[in-house]
Amino acid sequence: MNLGSLAGRAIARSARILPCFLLFSALVEARAPLVLLTDFGTQDGAVSAMKGVAYTACEDLLISDLSHENPSIFDGAYRLYQSEQFWPRGTVFVAVVDPGVGTERLSVVLKTRTGRYFVGPDNGLLSLVAERDGIEGLRQIDERSNRRPGSDDSHTFHGRDVFGYTGARLAAGVITFEQVGPPLPPSGLISLNYRKPQLEGTKVWGIIPVLDVQYDNVWTNIPKALFDGLHVALGDPLHVRIYHNGMLMEDTVAPYQRTFGEVPVGKPLVYVNSLLNLALALNQRSYAAVHKIESGPQWWIEISRD
Repeated sequence: MNLGSLAGRAIARSARILPCFLLFSALVEARAPLVLLTDFGTQDGAVSAMKGVAYTACEDLLISDLSHENPSIFDGAYRLYQSEQFWPRGTVFVAVVDPGVGTERLSVVLKTRTGRYFVGPDNGLLSLVAERDGIEGLRQIDERSNRRPGSDDSHTFHGRDVFGYTGARLAAGVITFEQVGPPLPPSGLISLNYRKPQLEGTKVWGIIPVLDVQYDNVWTNIPKALFDGLHVALGDPLHVRIYHNGMLMEDTVAPYQRTFGEVPVGKPLVYVNSLLNLALALNQRSYAAVHKIESGPQWWIEISRD
C-alpha cells in the first residue's frame, strides 16, 4: 500500500469522525450547571424528586445544591444574591420559596445581563439578583409545553413539576430561553421592599439581610464602597446601633478591623465580609446569639464615627 492510499484513508476516517466530535462538543457545550435553592429542607424526598426529574431531561447534568433551608422569600432571595455571581455564564438556577404555589402568581424564567438564568415564582425571590445584574429577558413559563408530563393534577409541587422540569431542560439545551414561553415586560418583575443602604453625614444605614449562620456573625447590606465615605481607618472605634421595627435593640462600640483575630477573644469588631459588605462579629463567639439579633428587612443597622 502506497503513502497516497494511507493518506486517503486517514482523510476519509477523519471526515467520518469530525462530525461526531463536533456533535459531541455541541452537546457538551449545551449543558449548563443546574443549581437548586428551596425552602424544602432535606428530611424528606422533595429535593431528591426534583433531581430525579432533572436527570430525566439529561443524565449528565451537573446539579448542585445552593441551600434548602430558607425560611422566607427574602432569605432565599439574598442567598441567591450571595452565591450566583460566582457561577459561570449560562448557569441555570431553580429557586423555589413559594408560599403562593398554585395561585395566580406567575411562573417565570429570568435571564440576567450577566448571562445566567433563574427559574421560579414571580414573588420577589428573583428581584435582588435582577437589581444587581440587570434584566436581559423575562418569560412566563408556558406550562402546556414546559411541565412534567402526567403532573396536570398536581397543584402544590411546582418545584418538581414546573420549575425543576423547565430548568433542567433549559440547562440541558433541550429548550432555548425563547422556548420557555411568552415574553414579559422586565418592569413587571415583582420586587421586595427593603431599606437600601445610604450614607448620611457621619453614619451609614442599612439592614441585616441574613446572618452568617454557621458563626452567627451579623451581616449588613452596606457596601464597603459606601462605608468608605466615612473615611474610617483600621482600628478606629465605631458606634453601632441595631433596631428591630424601629426599636433600639443593641447599642455598642466596636473597632473597624480586617479580621477576627485582631481583637481579643469575645470582643466585637466591624469588618468587611466576603461579599465586600460591612459585618459585625465577636471573635470566637456568636454575636447574634449573645445579643439576640435576627435578620430580615425589619432589622436595621446604623454605623457611625461618633
